[in-house]
Amino acid sequence: MADVSTTDPAGGARKLSVASWFMVACLVALAVIPVAIYAGGNAFWLDIATRLVVLSIAAVSLNLILGFGGMVSFGHAAYLGIGAYCVGIPTYHALFGEFELIATNSGIFHVILAVIVSAVFALITGAICLRTKGVYFIMITMAFGQMIFYLFVSLETYGADDGLVITSRSEIPGIDMDNPLAFYFLCYGSLLAVIYLVHRIVNSRFGMVIQGAKGNEDRMRSLGYSTYVYRLAAYVIAGAICGYAGALLGNFTSFISPDMMDWAASGELMFMVILGGTSMVFGPVIGAALFLLLEQLLSAFTVHWHLPFGIMLILTVLFVKGGISGLLARMGRSNG
Repeated sequence: MADVSTTDPAGGARKLSVASWFMVACLVALAVIPVAIYAGGNAFWLDIATRLVVLSIAAVSLNLILGFGGMVSFGHAAYLGIGAYCVGIPTYHALFGEFELIATNSGIFHVILAVIVSAVFALITGAICLRTKGVYFIMITMAFGQMIFYLFVSLETYGADDGLVITSRSEIPGIDMDNPLAFYFLCYGSLLAVIYLVHRIVNSRFGMVIQGAKGNEDRMRSLGYSTYVYRLAAYVIAGAICGYAGALLGNFTSFISPDMMDWAASGELMFMVILGGTSMVFGPVIGAALFLLLEQLLSAFTVHWHLPFGIMLILTVLFVKGGISGLLARMGRSNG
């Protein structure tokens, strides 16, 4: 993660930066506060926290290619929808005893299916998208996202644009998926694992090539790196992680619809990444938390809450370089 630690000039010992302390505090808060609120009899905020954690996983995956790879994908929510339908479709057929090959409530099967289908879709579409750059890349990713959106709109068997109700959640040995706390900690543990995974990727040689290609792709090619292959691999990894988040989201909502993969949903994921900042892996989690909290607060005053939120996002882009995580990193350097 960017700016995770600094070196003490006196003794060479490492100490956590302001941004890292804030990250630790947020993770502790996510582990403690929702449980305390739920124990107090308020299940609503546990639902908000669960949605926050699941969307954070999707936003962290987007940040891998957007923040560190410079690939502005406007169709990333497609993987959320794919992952959710990989839960809903097998459960639907299990209910009616059809298609024994996929008719199952097994959570392990749902997760594997979500990850594989999302990765394959990312591989096929990414191989095409990454042959373009700039605004063309943005538009073609959105086009592929809308293509899969309209595909599911046309599937009458699975509810078309009315969506599909998931009658029973995935079954995972040792975890009661119908228990809100158990499901929350499954999502929370998944978020920790994804943050660690992306952190290791970003700070590996592979990640350095991705970041180098973002800064100067021609120079990386001149050094002998096949940047296309590296960027495609990162694109596939991001899609697979987001597909996993989609499987969690499908279980959380118990309802899936094509709206999950609409371009507007992709825009919301981008808002989370930009608001939280792309300078550290944890930034999208901060952005997701602010997005959901502002959504709850502003929607209490007006149904047109997107307008003030949009203004706040514009001000953040203009005056808070690097988002909230970038601001925290600068505060740490100034205090140091």
